[in-house]
Amino acid sequence: MNFVITSRQAWEEKNLGSNIRDMARSLSNEHQVLFINDPLDWSSKFAKDSPRVQQRSALIEHNKGERLVQAEKNLWVLSPQSQLASINWLPDGVVYDQMNRYNGKLIAAEIKLALKKLKWGSFVLLNDNDMLQGFYLKEFLKPLAAVYYLRDNFLAVDYWKRHGERLEPKLMGKVDLVASNSIYLANQAARYNPNSVYVGQGCDLSLFDPAKVGEVPADMAVLPKPIVGYAGALTGLRLDVDLIETVAIRRPEWQIVLIGSTDDSFQKERLEAVPNIKFLGSKPSHQIPAYVAGMDVLINPQILNEVTIGNYPRKIDEYLAMGKPVVALKTETMSLFEKHVYLAETPEQFITGIDNALNGKQLSTPEERIAFALEHTWENSLGLMINAIEQLIAAQPQTA
Repeated sequence: MNFVITSRQAWEEKNLGSNIRDMARSLSNEHQVLFINDPLDWSSKFAKDSPRVQQRSALIEHNKGERLVQAEKNLWVLSPQSQLASINWLPDGVVYDQMNRYNGKLIAAEIKLALKKLKWGSFVLLNDNDMLQGFYLKEFLKPLAAVYYLRDNFLAVDYWKRHGERLEPKLMGKVDLVASNSIYLANQAARYNPNSVYVGQGCDLSLFDPAKVGEVPADMAVLPKPIVGYAGALTGLRLDVDLIETVAIRRPEWQIVLIGSTDDSFQKERLEAVPNIKFLGSKPSHQIPAYVAGMDVLINPQILNEVTIGNYPRKIDEYLAMGKPVVALKTETMSLFEKHVYLAETPEQFITGIDNALNGKQLSTPEERIAFALEHTWENSLGLMINAIEQLIAAQPQTA
């Protein structure tokens, strides 16, 4: 099949993990994929110094002005030339819808030109959780099937909630299929579309192979044991600072090591005041497995809110693929891991889980943890989605 993927992720952003980029690459192993780069909007005219605008300019310059380029085998990237109207500030209602439709028409026109160049007669439209810019694309593009990939509860974020609270249910109702990476989100989607399927989470774990990891990095090796660690984005929207602080204070003999970049919502200064909490900064993705190898227990101290309640944290699979014991917040999605991960609802349970792991009272062996993580491949996840799409297409009335 041919797939057109729309997303608010930028293809050129290489320093952040991206579900949809990984999905696009995996799809391209068996299918042809056209990835639509997130278009710039009017505000970019006045923000030429922003990293996003500079990255996009560098990409276009690298491609010698070409907007449609083949990035990899069977995978093309279109960086739209159109600059969209900046409309999220508008009140929700008729004027916003008219302007959003205008934006959708601009995007669709460039996609149609790209499809013509690629000589694709039919395609599946895969919308990566974008209920705003992607709202009208099914009508404008008329795909063989339209799929909404629901991988996060974006409505917990003010930017998306402003208009998405009204638009996302409508969009889920009009697409042909909603595919979700968590059971919680799939159940939410089923309220609006009976063709809602849970496809699990795909992960590229090729870097997380304990047999291939070298020496523990020097800034980790100098720390006393035991080391309880986290590697990932450090954001107040997803992580429980109170929990991290409580664990550190109650167990001063543990080194709590945090690896990753922080945002403004994360109370880094507060945690830096605790002597046994260490920030090692952001690390290139290829170095993360070596840091994980140097940790005794891995944690995912999520805060329970609208964003995280249905979230599938890919880092859990990365930790398990290294054979490491893990302690995490208990959620409906995390119940999938209950045979291998200590799940906690309170700080006391969280600390007890770490204690148990450090004292050898582990739920499974390193070999069992590795085998479980390796079940969560993109091949398995995409296989479920492809099967659902094929069933939809087969059920469509045949035209003469």
